[in-house]
Amino acid sequence: MYDRILVPTDGSAGVERAIEQAVALASVHGATIHAVFVVNTASFASLPMETSWEGVSDMLREDGEEALERVREIAEGRDVPVETALIEGTPSKEVVRYAEEEGCDLIVMGTHGRGGIDRLLLGSVAERVVRGSPVPVLTVRVREEDLE
Repeated sequence: MYDRILVPTDGSAGVERAIEQAVALASVHGATIHAVFVVNTASFASLPMETSWEGVSDMLREDGEEALERVREIAEGRDVPVETALIEGTPSKEVVRYAEEEGCDLIVMGTHGRGGIDRLLLGSVAERVVRGSPVPVLTVRVREEDLE
């Protein structure tokens, strides 16, 4: 049923629940995990002009490589093949674009479960992916204890 499972990661501790779910599904279905880290270039716009964009970009790319390495570690522990990509852009748009271009069958991603005014003001990457994705999206709720 699933051959290519996309799991976006932001490197946070809480997203590991989603990674573990994706890897478990891939193991059962003989699928390949496609792990993606999106460097959110829109966040550069809010930086002060004197900030070195190149330095920030390098730091975010390093964070991305570490996050992708963690997905590799989890997948290798279950003998699941992994392909990784470090992409720049708007996270929700890039996740949907990647899923379409790579022919992914399923997206598994964490959601921080914001509610109320936080959700209204900040929105949700997961929600935008669900609305824009042509393939099914499995959201995994990140628990408060996972964030500590």
